[in-house]
Amino acid sequence: MDIENKSTDKPKQTDEFSDAAFKTKTNEDQNEEKPAKKVKRKATEEQLNHPLHGVKLTYILETLVDYYGWKYLADRVNIRCFMYNPTIKVSIKFLRKMDWAREHVEDIYMDMLEDEDYLKRHVK
Repeated sequence: MDIENKSTDKPKQTDEFSDAAFKTKTNEDQNEEKPAKKVKRKATEEQLNHPLHGVKLTYILETLVDYYGWKYLADRVNIRCFMYNPTIKVSIKFLRKMDWAREHVEDIYMDMLEDEDYLKRHVK
C-alpha cells in the first residue's frame, strides 16, 4: 500500500490582526485624534431661579407622597404605578421613561409649592 503524502498545508491567509494593525502611534498621530474638549454650558438666570432647578425627581415624588399620599396622586395622574401597590422605585422608573407623566407630577409639585398650607409648614 503506497499512500501518497500530499501536502495538507493550506496557503497562508492574511491575518486581520497583523503587526501593521498594532503599529505604535507617534505624537503626531495622538494629537490629531484628540476629541475636542466639551464646553460646559452655564445655566441662565431664569433656569437658576426656576423652582425645579436642581431638584431630583425622587425628592419631588417623596415630598408629594408625604404631603398628599398615593391615593391623591393616583386620582390626579392616571397611572397604574400610583394606583396598584405603589412604590417610589417603580414610580420613579416609570416617570423617567414617560415624559408626559413626569410633567404631570412636576405640575402637582409646583402647585404644592404654591399651596398656603405647605408654605406655612415648611417655610420659616
